[in-house]
Amino acid sequence: MENFTPYSSLIGGIILGIASTLLLMAGRIAGISGILSNLIPPQTDDTMWRVLFIAGLLIGAAAYPVFGGDMTFLDVNPYQLSDNAHFVLLVIAGLLVGGGTYIGAGCTSGHGICGLGRLSLRSLTAVMIFMAVAIVTVFIMRTVLGG
Repeated sequence: MENFTPYSSLIGGIILGIASTLLLMAGRIAGISGILSNLIPPQTDDTMWRVLFIAGLLIGAAAYPVFGGDMTFLDVNPYQLSDNAHFVLLVIAGLLVGGGTYIGAGCTSGHGICGLGRLSLRSLTAVMIFMAVAIVTVFIMRTVLGG
């Protein structure tokens, strides 16, 4: 077990627990798409916790390399055509994810963590579709495209 990371796993588990606590204590689902969609434009009077949640995500991502997080995986991209193409692909991917969360009425975190925790059949169906698409994508990337 050369890649066993107990501390990273523990921190990840605590973060997932916090997401569940949001549901139990505040009756809110920690689905990023839902949190963000109610911010732009604000649809309720509870925007402060939404702003803080999104800010925490952004600050955490920015702090990751500062506290020694390994960012070398970002440099490994055999399909990168140029720096501009890489940025364009990221924007396209982000738009596709946003469209998918709209069509699927929620994102992977909302369905996978909170939806399954509530024993939602809709979330179970969504997670099964997410996983099937991920498996097909990896298969195509590794065997068809040779990545």
